[in-house]
Amino acid sequence: MPSLTVENYLKAILQIELQTGKRCISGGQLAQALGVSPGTATSMQKTLAEANLADYRPYEGVTLTEAGRNVALRMLRRHRIIELFLVQTLNLTWDQVHAEAENMEHAVSDFLIDRIDEFLGCPEYDPHGDPIPGADGSLRGQSRTSLRLVSCEPQMQVRVTRVTHQDADFLRYLSDTGIELGATVVVITNQAAAGTIEVEIGSRRTTLGHQAAEHILVEPMPTGSRS
Repeated sequence: MPSLTVENYLKAILQIELQTGKRCISGGQLAQALGVSPGTATSMQKTLAEANLADYRPYEGVTLTEAGRNVALRMLRRHRIIELFLVQTLNLTWDQVHAEAENMEHAVSDFLIDRIDEFLGCPEYDPHGDPIPGADGSLRGQSRTSLRLVSCEPQMQVRVTRVTHQDADFLRYLSDTGIELGATVVVITNQAAAGTIEVEIGSRRTTLGHQAAEHILVEPMPTGSRS
């Protein structure tokens, strides 16, 4: 069985791949995602290749093999189902569950995860709007069309569907401004030169930097559907 560290690396490679749409992940991307040095990331990429869990090309990056992808999908499934379970059964907030799921995902069995999945009704998305892999490795909920808030034009009315950056402080900040999954957001201004976007949520207005808005995915709403 893969070690905890190997599982974390495989999951990180898959997450970067899903976010960027690129199969080959550079050592720099991996090091940044896991908070390790480039040298440490390179060493682990070689270890994954020796275990036939990834293909590694020096100065290019690493690509998951079928075996590595299966492990990564299993870990991603565990993580996201545990997050949703903690929110729905223990009333934890979306900024509390990521760290807890990181610890728990390595300890639970696939059997228990399948039972939890059934208990929750085989949901498509976790508390951050990320699609949950099915037991067969397919990504449920991938058909939803979303765009990034940073690309929205003034007067657009959108609904928040996903947040891709799950730092606890960032999620708490969004909650404080009223930005959460399902929230209706109206774009007031989007200033490219200033790198800011002003939005209205209910009766509240807030200004976000483009870097923050890049991590917020939304879907357009029909005009007049505001609630």
